[in-house]
Amino acid sequence: MQDLESWKKNSKTAYLATQFEQLLKEEEEVRSMVEHDPSVHELGEEELKRISEQKETIEKQIETIFDSEKEEVAKPTGAILEVYAGAGGEEAALFAEELTVMYQRYAESRNWSVTRLDESRSELGGYKEASFEIKGKGAYEALQFETGVHRVQRIPATEKSGRVHTSTASVSVLPIRTRFSFTISPSDVEMELSRSGGAGGQNVNKVETAVRLIHKPTGVAVRCQSERSQLKNREKAFEMLSARLSMLKEEEEFNKLSAEKKSQIGTRDRSEKIRTYNVLQDRVTDHRIKQTWHNIEGILAGNLDPIIRTFEKFEGVLPAVGESGGDEE
Repeated sequence: MQDLESWKKNSKTAYLATQFEQLLKEEEEVRSMVEHDPSVHELGEEELKRISEQKETIEKQIETIFDSEKEEVAKPTGAILEVYAGAGGEEAALFAEELTVMYQRYAESRNWSVTRLDESRSELGGYKEASFEIKGKGAYEALQFETGVHRVQRIPATEKSGRVHTSTASVSVLPIRTRFSFTISPSDVEMELSRSGGAGGQNVNKVETAVRLIHKPTGVAVRCQSERSQLKNREKAFEMLSARLSMLKEEEEFNKLSAEKKSQIGTRDRSEKIRTYNVLQDRVTDHRIKQTWHNIEGILAGNLDPIIRTFEKFEGVLPAVGESGGDEE
């Protein structure tokens, strides 16, 4: 049978595959016996019926196991949140940090765990880039629509002439899964070690515990320095790399969809401008669904529920955003 070999390779179905193979041999023997001795035809038919029922039972058990594995691959257990400062220099880095704090506080309000994986600070203390692991029931589902370019319009504290500045930060939300659809070959990965730059005492400063992985075929690179142990950082870095590569694969498959489908749900690209935070007018506008919320201070403090609940109603089907990022001032 064409699926028998794949059943044998899976540790969860290997035993059932062996049983199924034995039934196939018994079935062949009974058919041969009936063919050479017509007197046992009736007895043989009963035996073939019994074998057929057992085969069907095993096939259903194997199907259930494979369906369960597919669900494991599909259902995220959390998210990797990446924030990058965009246009606007130091002001963009400060905005990137504000977005990060916003997501952290929202995660805390949902009782999700938050772990810093890597960060790079600007001169004024903002984030040039940062990545965090957020784990908890429904974390990825709630945050998945945050991917894209976020824009802030405000008068920076350092601006003496009172001019309104526009700065941007890009957000990427990657699903963490028990099993990933993308298999990484160890020979395709290059590993670099360095000293961690964050808090952690002498061990962090003197020992090369930070891990950077480069996937040579794609050029995708990730870095983790959250743990004191090099081994644990490597494990988390591989988790980050698997999530990033799986997302790239999904995006490639998504891009094969019809233009009509793309026009309904946008590009799912981090380069897509999705939201504006206008401080002077105390409003947050999402350009994909043309919705506006007020109380920007509360939103940046982590009160994301009104926005998250609105997106849950759309069930993942969003209008396209044009190159201008939708309705803008």
